[in-house]
Amino acid sequence: MMALHTNNLFKATASNQLCKAFGIKVSPHTHIVQLAKIAGYESLFIDLEHAWLSLDQTTALCHVGLLAGISPFVRVPHKCGNGFVQRVLDGGAMGVIFPHIHSAEDAKAAVSICKYPPQGCRSMTGQLPQFGLQGIPVEETIRQANQSASTVFAMIESHDAVERADEIAAVEGVDVVLVGSLDLSIELGVPGQFNSEQYRTALETVSKACRTHGKIFGLAGIYDDPVIQDWAINELGVRFMLVQQDTSLISGGGKKAAAAVPLVRS
Repeated sequence: MMALHTNNLFKATASNQLCKAFGIKVSPHTHIVQLAKIAGYESLFIDLEHAWLSLDQTTALCHVGLLAGISPFVRVPHKCGNGFVQRVLDGGAMGVIFPHIHSAEDAKAAVSICKYPPQGCRSMTGQLPQFGLQGIPVEETIRQANQSASTVFAMIESHDAVERADEIAAVEGVDVVLVGSLDLSIELGVPGQFNSEQYRTALETVSKACRTHGKIFGLAGIYDDPVIQDWAINELGVRFMLVQQDTSLISGGGKKAAAAVPLVRS
């Protein structure tokens, strides 16, 4: 019987290591998965909230991620509906990232659609990519998928969500409490000011909630800032981080290459 593909997030956190995620927004070709793998990333952050990928493209990226050993997680659009989330999971995602979680009720709803009964209300189908498309006994599908192949990420992106971080983190079935840094900083009145007291205090609040309830603390939106990243990882306990994404790398790399070309001598 085919075993469930490894969830690299849980593997990393079990040994108190960081799971680094590579963001995919505009790169539908599956070669991007292998490039992320050889670059040293353990997971994919496939973005369907702020991106233009189709569900077919997302499924292909997830499937290749499973085969390559880099765990695919998918951020779904806000309030996209249970049916859409169902298709993302059935397509091979090892977990779903839910944006704009404001309360324990929001978090419970996210858990419910991701988990099979009795923990949730997810509908059953056969031959899931997470099991290599092989037929698995129903009871084993439920047990293994609920445990490791339906990771629930609850995104904290607003002031009220920070205030309710403890109750969100307390929800059974929430695996990761993930801060969306840019939206949160805007909500706090300090857009993009990640060294501000307001932003740093918010992260400390979420960190405390994660420690209290034994949840994984995640961070997105802080790129190329080793000082903040070191503080978040080693002081606050961040163990899942969106490190970089395809659009930023293409833009930044292209700009650097263009600027390095010598000027025409007159």
